[in-house]
Amino acid sequence: MDALSHHIEKIVLQFNTRGMVPLSRKMAPGYCRRAARLIHTNKGTVLIGTGFPVKGSFETDGPIGAVAIYHVLDHLGYNPVFVCGPPLSRIFGNRFRSYEIPILEWPDSVPVVKEALHQLKPALMLSVERPGITADGRYCNMRGQDISAFTAKFDLFFNLGTCPTIAFGDGGNEIGMGNVLHLLTDLPIKPSVTTCDELVIATVSNWGVYGVIAELSDLLGQDLFTCFDPHAIVSYLMSNGSLDGVTTEATPSEDGFPMAVGDQIIRQLKGALSISQEVPVPDQER
Repeated sequence: MDALSHHIEKIVLQFNTRGMVPLSRKMAPGYCRRAARLIHTNKGTVLIGTGFPVKGSFETDGPIGAVAIYHVLDHLGYNPVFVCGPPLSRIFGNRFRSYEIPILEWPDSVPVVKEALHQLKPALMLSVERPGITADGRYCNMRGQDISAFTAKFDLFFNLGTCPTIAFGDGGNEIGMGNVLHLLTDLPIKPSVTTCDELVIATVSNWGVYGVIAELSDLLGQDLFTCFDPHAIVSYLMSNGSLDGVTTEATPSEDGFPMAVGDQIIRQLKGALSISQEVPVPDQER
């Protein structure tokens, strides 16, 4: 892993108290760069699942990053499509390309997902802070509460699809964390068993998305952070009922962090890119 990738992963793991920093030391480094390369080499329709249920609504962490990467992909000529259950599917459907999947039991969801995959024909699939199914077939939040009745089964896209998959998580109970299931035994959560091709971890899943956008920016020689405005995104989400997933309050924050902290993360990532561009790295070393 080059110095830029190492720096990016340190930036998105700042302020962590939920076990992601120790976990990162046991994972293969360079995951943000590998995720960016997967995006770069799989142009076409990209399915994006997001939305973690909280108190009858959905949390801000996940959708902010999902909308950010949607705008980036749209700018680059991809065909991003949100694949979510209600209520988020209907909120996104007013503004973005979206495909709604109903909230059903696992067996009933299988034919729905197979039909969606047949219709959408994805080249790549992303999960941004989506709850992942546990070993006992349930979905749980960070407090161990069962949220299965409010969760559409997006895991099935990863299980039944044939294209590459990328997942973003920050606590251990999200889609993709099955990749590191054996490393989650000390965390106070019921872990997800759903796996992916590339797992990106961060203190806040949105920040993991920003890390991958930074790597894409470096890969393509573009400032892709100009494609989106996190404050405009959170304003739209809040106007449609989103809540902070940690505090469960209707505040412009993500996992208890004020949006100003996310702004700081983006500034640091852009600063890392500026430094990197001053000292070009030969292609064979990337």
